Order: sequence, then C-alpha cells, then structure tokens
Amino acid sequence: MAERIELQADAPGQRVDRFLAERTQLSRSAIQRLAREGRVTVNGAAVEPAYKVRTGEALVVEVPDAEPALSLRGEDIPVDVLYEDDDALVVNKPAGLVVHPAHGHPSGTLVNAVVGKITADTGRAAARPGIVHRLDKDTSGVMIIAKNDVAQLALARQLQGRRFEKEYLALVWGDPGDQPAVVEAPITRDTVDRRRMVVRAGGRESTTRFARIATYGGGTERRALLHVKPVTGRTHQIRVHLAFARLPIVGDPVYGRKGADRDGLDRQFLHAWRLSVNLPHAGPKTFTAPLADDLRAYLAALGTPTATAAPFGDVR
Repeated sequence: MAERIELQADAPGQRVDRFLAERTQLSRSAIQRLAREGRVTVNGAAVEPAYKVRTGEALVVEVPDAEPALSLRGEDIPVDVLYEDDDALVVNKPAGLVVHPAHGHPSGTLVNAVVGKITADTGRAAARPGIVHRLDKDTSGVMIIAKNDVAQLALARQLQGRRFEKEYLALVWGDPGDQPAVVEAPITRDTVDRRRMVVRAGGRESTTRFARIATYGGGTERRALLHVKPVTGRTHQIRVHLAFARLPIVGDPVYGRKGADRDGLDRQFLHAWRLSVNLPHAGPKTFTAPLADDLRAYLAALGTPTATAAPFGDVR
C-alpha cells in the first residue's frame, strides 16, 4: 500500500516540488517524478512540479512502496569501513547517502554498496537486509550493519533493550549553558505532514541527554557544539528534541531556525560520532567516526570558540 503524505501550504508562491522537498524526506527529483506520474495533488487535482502553492491549499503526495527486494544489486559505491568481521560491518556513512532503497531512491544506497557482504534474510522483503538502525540521509557517521540473521537478531535485541550506546555531535543555535541537560518529551508523527515528527502528549516516550562542548560567537549568532546521547531511538529524535529545547540544529531544513537558508551548510550539522555495542563473537566494541570534513570546515570558519568543555569525554 502506498504511503500518503498530507500537508497544508504555508509558503505562497513557492514551487510545489521545492515546498515538499523542504518539508519531507523525499528529494526534489523524486517529488518531480511523482508529480509527473500524477501522484502529487493540490485540493484533489494533480499538479506539475512547477505549480505555485497558495496558503491553505491541501497537498497530498502518494508514495508507492519500495521496489521488490529482488531488484537489490550490489553497486560500486565507496564507503569508509571502520570494522568488519563475520557478523557485522561498521561503516562511516557519508552525508547524502540514503541507507536503503525506497521510492525515489531505488539504487545508490548504503544497502546497494554492501549487499554483497550480507546474507541476512531479515528485512530483505522490505529492501533492508542487515539494517538494524538508520541515520537520516544528511546525517553522517557510525552505522552498524548485520551480515547474517543471527547477528541481526542479537543487535536488534540490544537496540530494543537500549543497550546500544549512541553518541552524536550537533551544532545548534543558542547556548544551553555549562551544565548537562536532558529532554524528556513524547514524540509522534505530525498529523499534517506525516514525514515530520512533533512533541505531543500521547506520543512515544523519548529521552535525549546533551552537554555543551564549545560555543561560538555571541548574541543572536551564538552557536554551541553539543555532545548528544539519545536514550531512546525515535525517528528524528535528536532534531525534534533540540528544536523543542529551543536549540535548533544549524542547517536543519525541517526543524531548524526559520529563514536561515540552511545557515551556509548543505545539510544539518549532525554527526553520529561514537557507537558502543556487544558483537555476537567479538564482544564489546566501541567505534568512532571523526567529525566529517564539511562539518569540521564549518567549525573552523566560525573561529576560536568562546567557551569549551568536554563533559562526556574528549571529542577527537
């Protein structure tokens, strides 16, 4: 069954393909293809990608299911492998790489890059063999992939039991102060835009801990580099919780600061820095991915930080 995304227009005069790309996890090219297939409607009528939306119009996108898993094929996509054994593959996922095939991304994904190494049947029917957890397309950093069904089950149980320890680096607008903080707020899907998540009573229990590492600039341009530890693993959790705490991630096109035009970045400043797991045969392991080059360059351009601390350990 196709997924149905419903939104209400609030940016008069903007092209419908751009409007939808900024508010969903679909690429602009994917939305253009869907529109040409008659799957993008405004007030019930199919529209072309160049259609200019008007305030209050009801937009609907019908997203077909991913292509059958039988279409999965290995592709020569360079991926930085941090570790590999018979059970697992740990990679440093670059920003811009989608994790698994879906409509609009039938190939060119992380799964396509590593499918030749995976024998796991779990998730294969949904074109997600070996995938235990995910990172957003524009989030870089450490990811672990199960190579067989035994490993996939073991890792999935750790994830469900909150025995995965995931640590992120995020640059946000604002300054949380020099004391570690926590956001405990339920997360659920936005009833208007099904690709967005919101904090709302009745949502799933969600907890995110964070602490300041450094600050840059001052006034309305003050930014803080945070060390973030999600306790739970909800969709977009870190991005939603930090925005809820009035610390939106720099460059986030969905939950970020309004009118910031991505803040000079091509993606959100969010990096999966470190992951600690217990592998089926190798035992406890911790894997670290250095801060991605584009994010490191962005920090360097901000100049010398005005305050520093590393409450959870040194960031390298």
